[in-house]
Amino acid sequence: MPSKILIQHFENLLSEKIIKTKPLLGGDINEVCLLITSTRKLVVKINSDERFPGMFQAETEGLRELRKAKVFTIPQVLHYGSSNDEAFLLLEYIDSGKQIEDFWLVFGKQLALLHKQSKPYFGFENDNYIGSLPQCNHKHISPSEFYINQRLQPQFEMAINRGFSFRNLDDFYATIETEIPNEASSLVHGDLWNGNFIMDTRGYPCLIDPAVSYASREMDIAMMHLFGGFDPELFEIYNETFPLTENWRERLGIWQLYYLLVHLNLFGSSYYNSVTRILNQYR
Repeated sequence: MPSKILIQHFENLLSEKIIKTKPLLGGDINEVCLLITSTRKLVVKINSDERFPGMFQAETEGLRELRKAKVFTIPQVLHYGSSNDEAFLLLEYIDSGKQIEDFWLVFGKQLALLHKQSKPYFGFENDNYIGSLPQCNHKHISPSEFYINQRLQPQFEMAINRGFSFRNLDDFYATIETEIPNEASSLVHGDLWNGNFIMDTRGYPCLIDPAVSYASREMDIAMMHLFGGFDPELFEIYNETFPLTENWRERLGIWQLYYLLVHLNLFGSSYYNSVTRILNQYR
């Protein structure tokens, strides 16, 4: 729970008295709490400013980029900063409603519209985080160069430094470079597993906890398939609205490799065999 000093800091920022706090589920990185004032509910995420420098500023910029697209419900950022070495992010609280009947159809159409947002490069204006790991977003013109240089290589280097070994990575990179479609970049959530969306008051999808960049849209699609939790109707309507490049299903492993490497670096060797299986598939 937030300290008294932090609560007082929030009250000064908001010019409102906080009358109640309540812990919320927030994962392994952040402490997440509901703040109740006399007029509204807010969410605060708290972590160590020293351990995760710039995390909440990066998340703020990602959320704002998603809001600019005006497609999904996205929580509004109210404030971010630090106090007494505690970093915080104050957000609008999204009340959950009952899931609408055509939820997955709406989700698929909205995701297609989000992915139609593009830039003349792959990357983002700033680096950010995926989970608790830094995520590099230096700009590239080629989708394969961005994916290899800014996604795979940093994770492989981290895994090697943690004692894992991999053979013939240069051969693997050469193979997938020819497999990755030369599409324009898309605005992607970047960490779209089934724990990073909720229902808003109307029962429509709301995206949270992004790792935003302009990247290959198949990254979001692959992450959604990796751990499941998304109805097939979503992908059907997505493909009708914004058809994926031919053989996209055969490429899922290429993109899932990044997320499996992230899990390998976060959680350890239980993900190693999945990583090497994909490497062997594309040699």
